[in-house]
Amino acid sequence: MSVLDKIHALREKFPRAEQQLADYILANPDHIRDMPSQTLAQAVGISQASVVRFTQKLGYKGYPDFKFAISDSLHRQQPATSAAKLHGEISLSDSFADMSQKLLAGKINVLQKTHAINNQASFEQAALWLRTAKRILLCGKGGSALVAKDFSYKLQKLGMAALAETDTHVQLANIANYSHDDVLVLLSESGETADSVKITEQAAANQVQIISITGYGNNSVARLAGVKLYTVADESSARLSSILARNAQELVIDTLFILLTQTCPQGRQKLAASNSAVDNFLARKR
Repeated sequence: MSVLDKIHALREKFPRAEQQLADYILANPDHIRDMPSQTLAQAVGISQASVVRFTQKLGYKGYPDFKFAISDSLHRQQPATSAAKLHGEISLSDSFADMSQKLLAGKINVLQKTHAINNQASFEQAALWLRTAKRILLCGKGGSALVAKDFSYKLQKLGMAALAETDTHVQLANIANYSHDDVLVLLSESGETADSVKITEQAAANQVQIISITGYGNNSVARLAGVKLYTVADESSARLSSILARNAQELVIDTLFILLTQTCPQGRQKLAASNSAVDNFLARKR
């Protein structure tokens, strides 16, 4: 994930002064490459130390490394096309061709960013926990609940005791009886939904193994999770019924499902049995 994408994804989680710094960097990335940290600080109206701390918060050793990352990001950027400029701006007046092209561009962009932000080790640890779990509870609200239900069906086909539940009272009732042998998978784009935070807190209190699938950045749900998987969806996705957010979440759960299928022979046998049962049923109906 490029440094500019990272700043854009984290912007809303920064304090006000750092939001101003983020906005300046995003608006003037070409200037940053040749701008000393003191000059940048003066341009934004903050201290030089604040600039350095900001770059370290993003994972860089200091300002020189940050400037190098900016240069690398700009070097890798492809020339903007008309479709790229219109990404996330579908309007009522768009023709079908324009609308479908913008939607496709948005989906591809979100999937690429989500793929880039997650690492193999996190997926492998999550898969290990799911393979060895006694019980699995999957929780989400709104669009995230649909993805959680989809994932529960996939896990059930692998023979796993996976339950997807949307009612907060039922979620709490279940998680209250879970322990360190069980797993909670919590899906939340913001990671700050009150019900989702409460479920995660209860799971942490019971020492349940927690896998979070949230928007990229520091949030209440991810802070409590032992394995953190991230999604990257543009802010405009909220105006499109969370289409892009769900696309990002679906990439994460599908990656986990394929990884589980690859690494679990017993799961593959159960998956084959599930598929065979459905095929036999459909054959009898013909």
